Amino acid sequence: MKTLVEARRNTFKSPKPDASRLLTFDLLSEVNRNDGYSNLLLPAAISASSLEERDRNLVTELLYGTLRMQGKHDWVLAQLSDRPWSEVDPGIVDLCRLGVHQIHEMRIPDHAAVAATVEVARKRVGESKASFVNALLRGVTRKSMEEWFAPLEEIKDPVERMSIQYSHPEWIISAYFDLLKDWSEVESALLINNVPATPTLVAWPGFSTRDELVALGASPTNFSQFGANFKGNPGALELIRHRKAGVQDEGSQLVATVFAAIAQGGQWLDICAGPGGKAALLSSIAAKREITFIANEVSPVRAELVKRVVHGATVWCGDGRDISSRNQSFDAILLDAPCTGLGALRRRPEVRWRRNLKDLRALTELQRELIEASIQVLNVGGVLGYATCSPHLAETTVQVRDILKNHPECELVNIEPYLPTNLLEATREGAMSLWTHRHGTDAMYLAVIVKKS
Repeated sequence: MKTLVEARRNTFKSPKPDASRLLTFDLLSEVNRNDGYSNLLLPAAISASSLEERDRNLVTELLYGTLRMQGKHDWVLAQLSDRPWSEVDPGIVDLCRLGVHQIHEMRIPDHAAVAATVEVARKRVGESKASFVNALLRGVTRKSMEEWFAPLEEIKDPVERMSIQYSHPEWIISAYFDLLKDWSEVESALLINNVPATPTLVAWPGFSTRDELVALGASPTNFSQFGANFKGNPGALELIRHRKAGVQDEGSQLVATVFAAIAQGGQWLDICAGPGGKAALLSSIAAKREITFIANEVSPVRAELVKRVVHGATVWCGDGRDISSRNQSFDAILLDAPCTGLGALRRRPEVRWRRNLKDLRALTELQRELIEASIQVLNVGGVLGYATCSPHLAETTVQVRDILKNHPECELVNIEPYLPTNLLEATREGAMSLWTHRHGTDAMYLAVIVKKS
């Protein structure tokens, strides 16, 4: 007579997770548990895989989508867990997020979403934990999505309600309201952050044209004379592979082109150039105008990336705060400052969960130090472009007010005359302030200061 152990052994089946979900979970773990960056990890992992195009698309949608919406998923899962959600094993948490995303946000039947996720759980965290994952996900499927989120209507505080509904930390929502002053606009800004962005290409003057990009199937952007939206894989294009054109959000293109329109000749510096998007466009524009262009980047790895796209322009590797040690001065400096990245949350989904108010304080101090260093090496009559990929007041308007207060020799340039004529509702106190829900770009900010004496 067979023992119970033998019977179980005979009925046990090895886990058979599908390759796409297994890869997605591994990437999700790397991002959430080891501070990896999805936009760097995903392309490399997909290229190294043998997945078909359909499965590659599934990995992309599932990884980015789960990262964006995991706050919303956690709210549901916390109500089902028999222990505090913050104390649950990280592997279980990420697996359940992956499962809920398929159940609530994708056109995948509930039973298929649960079964496929449990197979990944069996492979990666073991049978016992997989049983817990199975129980939680089955609990999710017992109510419709509408039933799950009906209680949100009873939450009076708009910050709390929108934080759950649109999967954003509360401090980001408050920061948006400080600027927009309208809850319906805040809602639009949060909603668009959860919509995947179409890749945007940029033609580099002297190396490619927008017409060439359009001939490859791209469509012209609304505001940038060099931009084109492309619904395919940019890495498959010869112009991209041979570094004659790049991939760059239209908002970033506008920062570079508007700055270049205001800056005069002489010598230009991009003081925080990595990974090189703005430096590539600026160096191309500078070369056409016979202007000397120098890029500086503190990270050696990122400095190497910059070298690849500036077509022979000088690249320094060093801390921008020590730029005076180079014993050179400049007629135009672009300071694309390190920031919270709140303006690019649709492209960098994990950033919303990584940044906090403590980071904001540290970053604004670094921004001030870089501003001071830039002004020190700026020639009289020269211009400083201060840019961030964040609309936050502390990283934008407040910093510019402080520059003008602390440096009476500096004056703000009214940016309005230099903007594309069809770019509307795009200024704040004389600076360019873009919004994704208004302009379809990342929420970039650019103020230009002239050193009068």
